[in-house]
Amino acid sequence: MSNILFPDLSGLSWEYTVAPGFSTGIQQSTGGREVRAAYWSAPIWKISLTYNYLHDDSSHVDQNGYSELQQLVGFFLARQGSFDSFLLDLAQLTRKPLDSTVSGQPIGTGDGSTTSFQLVRNVAGYLEQVQNPAGQSATVYVAGVKKTQGTDYTIANGIVTFAVAPANGAAITADFQWLWRVRFAQDSSEFDNFMYQLWECKKVDLLSVRV
Repeated sequence: MSNILFPDLSGLSWEYTVAPGFSTGIQQSTGGREVRAAYWSAPIWKISLTYNYLHDDSSHVDQNGYSELQQLVGFFLARQGSFDSFLLDLAQLTRKPLDSTVSGQPIGTGDGSTTSFQLVRNVAGYLEQVQNPAGQSATVYVAGVKKTQGTDYTIANGIVTFAVAPANGAAITADFQWLWRVRFAQDSSEFDNFMYQLWECKKVDLLSVRV
């Protein structure tokens, strides 16, 4: 499990696909009645990316001197295909910082005894757990008062744990940048050389991973 970010490369197509999926067991009687069992309480997301071009020349390199093609190929090889997970910033795909920024998100209400609260993001009323805030950090407020991470609370796997339980009725909110933990969906990838020093990768499929 790596905490390295998926590389941000200029050739990414504007069009990409984000698809949530669930797993449901369905048994149907001869009369047509169904019994359904939800195996997952949260979705697994599939993100499909297309790279229309990847430079492979000395004028388009990163701080280590690697071309865009080398960065993506090297990243895939270092992850051993679908074996290793890593982090993805949605704002890298959309170019909109607010797509990975959460502000003033309610994460619970104090009862005087509970000390742990899960970070969540609100998707039109559906609260999805956030296990990977950037740097496992967040700015947390109790009853509107900003608390200090490392002193008043710690965060691990997106769970905020207070040193002292928030008072009964105290609203707990958080500001943070959320990241997806993902892996490559396949163990192989295809890169096509369509012009001199220009390559393309028509399909990069990623799947979200729960810790």
